Parts: sequence; structure tokens; C-alpha cells
Amino acid sequence: MTQNHCNLFSDMFIKHSKHIYQTFYRLRISSTHRRSSTVARMARIVEIKDNQNAVSTAVTSLKAGNVIAVPTDTIYGVAALAQSTASVQQLYTIKRRNGQNPVAICVGDVEDLQRWGEVTVSTELLSDLLPGPVTLVFKRRPELNPELNSSTELVGIRIPDCPFIQDVARAAGSPLALTSANVSAAGSTLSIQEFQELWPQIDAVFDGGRLGDSMESRLGSTVVNLSIPGHFTIIRPGSAHKRTVEILSAKHGLLETR
Repeated sequence: MTQNHCNLFSDMFIKHSKHIYQTFYRLRISSTHRRSSTVARMARIVEIKDNQNAVSTAVTSLKAGNVIAVPTDTIYGVAALAQSTASVQQLYTIKRRNGQNPVAICVGDVEDLQRWGEVTVSTELLSDLLPGPVTLVFKRRPELNPELNSSTELVGIRIPDCPFIQDVARAAGSPLALTSANVSAAGSTLSIQEFQELWPQIDAVFDGGRLGDSMESRLGSTVVNLSIPGHFTIIRPGSAHKRTVEILSAKHGLLETR
């Protein structure tokens, strides 16, 4: 091999090596960027053992327009400020939920129901059911965001028997749009690991531990329509069906319609 051939080969080798290195460097940077982006998009996991700090973190996130995941007295849910149309739309996007399917709102105290719904029953009846695994449906009041559940004049209202979510609703000063932490039509979730696919789209996940172990635990709240005075209709049996019917019918004398 002549000196010229050697020089030519050497030049080609150097250029080829530089090309391989540059390609490898670009791929490495790209891969690192993707990993960093994925990490950046992952939700914060916040344990609710320190309730006060967790509540403050939740409220700050909600008021910034974010969606968070929370424990309830039945299953895990995702929540946003009900009075913020943009936040509610984000909630629907994360759930891949049909925009015509309504979501319930969550409040902190029994007295709050009067503000957002046209309550047809006594405070005693409300207190017999709430806080608890029941969603009460009334005609909505005009103060509620008109873009929330705009296809219906009704609204479901919850007060879960869960101090954390009650405190968040109180501190937020606004009802929370609340629905199950899963993709629409998928199974309900009892631990944060069960809805891990949603984490990248959620700002913070509040970990209340495992909420139950039975199939009954996954049924969610019992949904009952109380919009017609003196009557009730079970929309979804849920996890408190028997107790709810006993309170409404046997104790308070409401008539069940189907």
C-alpha cells in the first residue's frame, strides 16, 4: 500500500470516526432529553400523612389550573376546580371522557350543598347521608359554572368521608369537579399504582394508601336523584345502596321511583 493510499485511508477513518461520534453524541443527548422530559412530566407523589402540608400543596396546584389525584372514601379520583372551565376540560382530556357525560362536584360541608344545588330535603336527611359514599343529585343553581355539565340541569354533589378531600374543598373555596381516577370505561382504582398511566398528565398524586380490597370497594359512591321533592331514584347502586335506601325510605319516608 502506497503512502497516498495510507493517507487516504487514514483521512476516511478519521472522518468516519467523527461521524460515528457525532451521531452517538446526538442520540445520547436526544435520549437524555427524552428521559428528562418524561421525568419532568411525571406527577409528584405526595403522602397525606402530614395532612396540613398536603392540603396546602393540593390547593396551590388546583388554583394554578392543574388536575390532581386524590383518595376518597371509596376509590381514587381526579379533581379540578369546578368553576374553572379550562381545568374541567383538562380533566375530561385526561380521562378521555365524553364531554356529554357529567361529573360530580365535591364540597367540604353539608351547608355547601345549598349554594350549588336546589336542595329538596332536610338538613337532617343530608346529615344522615353525608359525609359518606353517596352522591346526591339536585337541580343546579346558576352560581355553578355553566360550562360544567352544560348538557343537564342537574348536578351530583359529594362529601366523601375523607378528611383530606374535605379540607381541600374547604381551603380551595370552590367546589371540586371530581371523578374516578381511570380512563373512562376502565376499572376503578384503589391504589395510586393502579392508575399510573395517568401520572404524566397529573400535576400531583396524593397517596392515601390502599383504599380497600374487595370488589364492593370498587363500586364507587351510590348515586341518588333527589331533585323531585318527596321522591328518590337510584341512578347507580354503588357501595352504599342498601343503607341509602333505608335512610331515604324507612327513616325519612321518601318514595322510590324507577
